[in-house]
Amino acid sequence: MTESDIQLKKFQKELSAGTVSLALLAVLARAGEPMYGYQIAKQLERFGGGVLSGKQSALYPVLRNLEASGLLDSHVEPSVSGPPRRYYRITALGQAALREWAAAWRATRDSVDTVLEGLLP
Repeated sequence: MTESDIQLKKFQKELSAGTVSLALLAVLARAGEPMYGYQIAKQLERFGGGVLSGKQSALYPVLRNLEASGLLDSHVEPSVSGPPRRYYRITALGQAALREWAAAWRATRDSVDTVLEGLLP
């Protein structure tokens, strides 16, 4: 692995830290109903084009942190095909955070795009 590859991986890791939380809130807001982890991961794949890029295990700590912050609620239900499943839903506080974070994301994206304009092919 080259130094360039190492730096790119580091950049991608730092960049994804906040964007995963934003994407999770958006998926749960769009769903309009509680979802369990695997369902959320599938929706991220479908809509997010690889926000987690195959790191489904990274989803659960983020879900727990969002719940601890009051942005999500969860409950456990038995499953007929395996262990019980924890279902997550976005709270009113999570909806408000989603609106604020989405606005911050768009402003940041637009600003960075402006700075990068003309630099990349």
